[in-house]
Order: sequence, then C-alpha cells, then structure tokens
Amino acid sequence: MEHSFSGIDHIQIAAPPGSEAEARVFYGELLGMPEIPKPENLKARGGCWFVCGSQEVHIGIQPDFSPSKKAHPGFTVDTLDSLRARLEDAGCAITEEPPIDGRTRFFTYDPFGNRLEFLEFK
Repeated sequence: MEHSFSGIDHIQIAAPPGSEAEARVFYGELLGMPEIPKPENLKARGGCWFVCGSQEVHIGIQPDFSPSKKAHPGFTVDTLDSLRARLEDAGCAITEEPPIDGRTRFFTYDPFGNRLEFLEFK
C-alpha cells in the first residue's frame, strides 16, 4: 500500500435541528470538552465542534435526525468513576458493561439519544 493511516481527526455525531444550545450544555459543560469555532464556510450548516484530547467531536445538524442506538464513539477518560458520578448527578442513565482488555467502561446517551461509551484503561 502506498498510504497509511495516522489517526482520526474527528468524529461526527448527528443531532436534530435547533439543538446547538443543548449540545453545548452536554458536551461542553457536562463532559467538559472545550468548544472550538467552526470554519466560516461551514457555520451556516449549524452544529458545533468540540475538542476531545487531540481529536475533535463535531455535532452536526441532521434535518431527518434519528439517534444512533448501536453505533457509538468510545471516549477514553482518566477518571471514569468521577465522570460516571457527574453524569448520574445530571440525571443521565448509565449502563454498566463488563470490562474488556484491561478497560473498564460504561454507556450512556446524549440528550438526543445517541449512544456514547466511556472507557478507562486499568
């Protein structure tokens, strides 16, 4: 092969029209991901972008939105128990899952019903 992959630049999570404020509260305030400005030529599409480690999380507006119930991003965190408690305090339902390959994990849903996984390497 003449090419190789060096990583993932971003993931995109779909959300319904008009949900930017709710996305900012959940991804920005609750999860603590810093928001970054969208490029000028993409602002008219709506949505918002956040930084997650060295990658980006793009919340994209989808007119015919339907949440993803199976497909999901897996976010690694340093203090999984602390994040779990923060999400539970905010009223988010947590689904426990068995650890895999030295990682503890759980699932929850964003305000739009998209499935999210959070993992910590042990």
